[in-house]
Amino acid sequence: MLELRNLSVRYGAVRALEGVSLQAVPGGITAILGANGAGKSSLMRAISGIAPVAAGQVLLDGQDITTLPPPVRARLGVAHAMEGRRLFRQLTVEDNLKLAWSFGARREKLAASLAEVYARFPILETKARTAAGLLSGGQQQMLILSCTTIRSPRFLLLDEPSLGLAPIIVQQIYGFITNYAAQSGIVVMIAEQMATLALRVSHQGLVLRRGRVVLAGAGEELLRGNDGKTLAASYL
Repeated sequence: MLELRNLSVRYGAVRALEGVSLQAVPGGITAILGANGAGKSSLMRAISGIAPVAAGQVLLDGQDITTLPPPVRARLGVAHAMEGRRLFRQLTVEDNLKLAWSFGARREKLAASLAEVYARFPILETKARTAAGLLSGGQQQMLILSCTTIRSPRFLLLDEPSLGLAPIIVQQIYGFITNYAAQSGIVVMIAEQMATLALRVSHQGLVLRRGRVVLAGAGEELLRGNDGKTLAASYL
């Protein structure tokens, strides 16, 4: 289980998060929602250890990891796909996957891990010798998801996985995320501006505004409540 207790993040005098608490359980998807600048990415970064925690705690299965550096958190099973399709663009698809695998738990041998990736996304096998920077946006997002999951994570953080993608690719990406969460039984957390999209696949959702939680509940309830008016108002 991933737990945040009264988490606050500040960048100098700028408050990014204030008193955020949540529990995300294995096998479930948690949606972190809000407009641009609401604090979604800061929350993800605080979990993976990139953002400075000013107050509160981050716990993995009851272990307080608040002061642990990012490499240690990665070894504990935290995998973070940051916004912006951050890949080694000059390296090939397969070299990106090999590098990601080398930083993970490596429960499977490399050959088996690569075979699993290529079975999920056959286009990546076709493009295995292609530089990552030459892939389409959708293919890059498939590669990013594969680089995070090839590490056998226990806690998967996905920041804006639908950003800039065509609707048909978004459906494919979210189909993969949903199936992966169900089959792997790990904690999955998605940060999204597109609330409806994320809540359709999420067990619970949390809406941030100016770094504070303004709405939280089961995904279906948030999606259905007051015909979406309450959800929409929470963005304003």
